[in-house]
Amino acid sequence: MTDAALPAEPAAADPPAAPAAARAGRYDRSLIEGPLRPTVWKLAWPTMLTNVIAGLQGIVDHVLVGHLVGFAGNAGIGVALQIFLVVIVFIGSLFSGMSVLVARFVGANDEEQVNRVVYQAFLTAIGIAVGIMAPVGYFLAPVLLDLVNAAPAVQAQALPFLRVMFLFSSGMLVFFMLSGALRSAGDARTPMVLGMAMTLLNLLLNIVLIRGLGPVPAFGTTGAAMGTSIASGIVALYGLFRLWHGGWVVQFPRGQGWAPDFGIIRSLFRFGLPTGIQGIAMNVGGVLMLSFIGSLRQSAASQAAFTVAYSQLFSLITWTSVGLMSAAAAVAGQNLGAGNPQRAADAVRVAARIGLGGATVIGLLFLVIPRQLLAIFGLDDPVVADIGTQLLRVLSVSGLFITVALTYTGGLQGTGDTRGPLYISVISQVILPLGICFTLDALGTLQPMHIWIAILCGHVCRCALSVIRFNQGKWRRIEVDLVPRRG
Repeated sequence: MTDAALPAEPAAADPPAAPAAARAGRYDRSLIEGPLRPTVWKLAWPTMLTNVIAGLQGIVDHVLVGHLVGFAGNAGIGVALQIFLVVIVFIGSLFSGMSVLVARFVGANDEEQVNRVVYQAFLTAIGIAVGIMAPVGYFLAPVLLDLVNAAPAVQAQALPFLRVMFLFSSGMLVFFMLSGALRSAGDARTPMVLGMAMTLLNLLLNIVLIRGLGPVPAFGTTGAAMGTSIASGIVALYGLFRLWHGGWVVQFPRGQGWAPDFGIIRSLFRFGLPTGIQGIAMNVGGVLMLSFIGSLRQSAASQAAFTVAYSQLFSLITWTSVGLMSAAAAVAGQNLGAGNPQRAADAVRVAARIGLGGATVIGLLFLVIPRQLLAIFGLDDPVVADIGTQLLRVLSVSGLFITVALTYTGGLQGTGDTRGPLYISVISQVILPLGICFTLDALGTLQPMHIWIAILCGHVCRCALSVIRFNQGKWRRIEVDLVPRRG
């Protein structure tokens, strides 16, 4: 990929001056001064812990549904979530645009702009959830299930689940918006607490609604969607209460009007849409990769090995990396807003080194005790264990590259360069690995190990391109002060 493939960025500008009304004590200034390693880690670990707890809650849901409804219920939830997540990842990309603006204005100590951006992001989230996702998702749910070729028994379980998720998505969108705003402003602990509270409430509600309790009937798979919607709705309402009454690092503005400001909303789309398209491209690439695995002679064994080794065990690396990606985005964005581009670059490199340390430890486990790790998930069949061991050995190397790629992606996105990661992901996560698999499949020589190597090549390519793009430094000249102040 060359620079010519990317649009030119606006010329450099001095960081916006902080308004007189800004209170110096509102924001955590350690993000733009002092040692970087503890600062990055302070923002990263709450996100990691939240991801782990949320993942465990999903496992419990599948256990409950599997025992009470059967495998069709598990398949229904899996299919419905696959569809819903593609939509929610795209819509949630708008909050990536919000995070760019919030981090930059927090770095400049511009409280007025921060709060206006958060409020407009809230209006956008509610408008999309109520005006688009609820009606369109409800009526298109059967069509979407047909597109993924879900069996009739699976569709019967997935359809009500999917419709409930679409109808009551506003709570989840508000939670994502709120979490992104707080992290970008330097507060990662509050989203962690809110996320843990939502997960615990979701778990308790699902235990009751899936299986029934007393006068409450058993709703089965629909109960899982109801629990998620109710829990996210309650947490979102609490979040809105705090945004209105103050006390957090971000809040709703006062005395500036409550109507939509389409200048800010356009900025949200400008920076956020590339991230949304990137998410869709990577999801599509993942689905196509699964189709190649399904075409193998030992497809069942390969799919089982892939599901456990890549989707579960490799998550130990990606959960860490996603937390570091979020931290790198916030610290880099704030320091660029404060006029410290070199510190922004240093923060990303510190995050990458932390990620490499964690990926090395987990990778050693993949190399030393692969069969024991697979046995935890019941994969003791010799063929499955052999294929899974091959994959874990490849992933022990791949993890080193993906953690660096994700942290540098966070640095690019946090400073406003959201187009670069989009192009990089399409090349490295879609075109390259799928091209390798397509070529070998056409030659009739495709084997599980070839697919694992294709995944590794994609991660190596993504790492190299992300580092090159970041080191080019075009992010240093991206201007985000696009919102005219009200008089």
